[in-house]
Amino acid sequence: MRWSHAGSIALLIGAAAAPSPSQAQESAWRCPDPESLIGDLEGTLAHVRYLADDLLEGRAVATRGERCAGDYIAARFRALGLEPAGDGGSWFQSWTVNSNDPHAGAVHGEARNVVAILRGTDPAREQALVIGAHYDHLGFGGPGSLSPDAAGAVHNGADDNASGTAVLLEAARALASGPPLAQDVLFIAFTGEERGLWGSAHYVSSPLLPLEGTVAMLNLDMVGRVRDDLLTVFGTGTAEEWNGILERANARLGAPLDLRLNSDGFGASDHTSFYARGIPVLHFFSNTHPEYHRVEDDWELVNVEGMDRVTELVAAVVREVVPAAGLAALTPMKGAGNPHGVGASGDENSIRNGFRVRLGTIPDYSRESGGMAITAVRPDSPAADAGMQGGDIIVRFGPHEVDDVYDYMAALGEFDPGDEVEIVVLREGERVLFKVVLAAGGG
Repeated sequence: MRWSHAGSIALLIGAAAAPSPSQAQESAWRCPDPESLIGDLEGTLAHVRYLADDLLEGRAVATRGERCAGDYIAARFRALGLEPAGDGGSWFQSWTVNSNDPHAGAVHGEARNVVAILRGTDPAREQALVIGAHYDHLGFGGPGSLSPDAAGAVHNGADDNASGTAVLLEAARALASGPPLAQDVLFIAFTGEERGLWGSAHYVSSPLLPLEGTVAMLNLDMVGRVRDDLLTVFGTGTAEEWNGILERANARLGAPLDLRLNSDGFGASDHTSFYARGIPVLHFFSNTHPEYHRVEDDWELVNVEGMDRVTELVAAVVREVVPAAGLAALTPMKGAGNPHGVGASGDENSIRNGFRVRLGTIPDYSRESGGMAITAVRPDSPAADAGMQGGDIIVRFGPHEVDDVYDYMAALGEFDPGDEVEIVVLREGERVLFKVVLAAGGG
């Protein structure tokens, strides 16, 4: 049932988990009351409004703001009538972040995935479908931030990825309140994605349900900015049936989306951890925008109607995959859609954080080949100074031909700050040459 009164959720948050020693040490600090932030908001917008508030301090992994977000998600799962599926019958799959990890930065404590299950009705059920979204973000900036002049400012991550978490919760509501499914559906809110897919990597190394019985993983990451009805779905090459499933599911929507299908099953988000284990995946994504990984990514900018349509689509896909009786049937296509090997050896982390130089373009991930399309160009960036603009398609970067985003990333990694590089783009069908001096920093 769609909820409208947030006061009951405040009580559930208190019951979701016992305080840890680190919480006891911060006894003077309390999680914000959902009612005070959400008011009369409902559904996806209510979740984004809470998760992306300044008071949650950007939800960096193993911080108090991330813990509040995890408690909120667990409380929502409980209110929907789902069962806890974490450690020892709890809502959480927890582990200690290794403070000696060179990539961990200032992270000192417990990281938590939030896990709930919708039980199937088949007494002999032996399968599960996983729906996931990461709920962590960048905290006060630092590595990964694209707001270089906003050090210490809260990065709320409304689209990345409060939006995906909100759709995860509302898809759980829709499935729990609808006709029963024969097999289990496992809902996981991952932490640590921004640090390098930590939460999903931990899950597949210590699965709560057998991976051999996991028929598919659906990932929701940045679904809050649907524009012109467009939604990109990655991973369609990981199972033979995906295209037909998506076509039928989309047709069931009151207002079908314009789906842009991309076969690649690897990428810089949590579905990669599952596809690396041979599990079919789909990643739903409404594309990048100028506020990506910046302090301006706030809740007022999300497209609520778009998130609700994505929720509808995800629920419809689940019902296409998981039948009301019997077993699901997907035919995995191992290794399809990944000619560059990105993700298999951990290269997805270098796509996210590992560059010395900055061009200042925002990639359009809905384009699978024929060049690396640009959604927009950041002001005062090398790309903007050179005259590049949104709509351009990069087809050559220095000596390297560019057919897709992975070619672009590989080429970008070969240059140093201050290098001048010739970039060829397609603009309205014409090839245009730019000479660009690259700046320091990734992006």
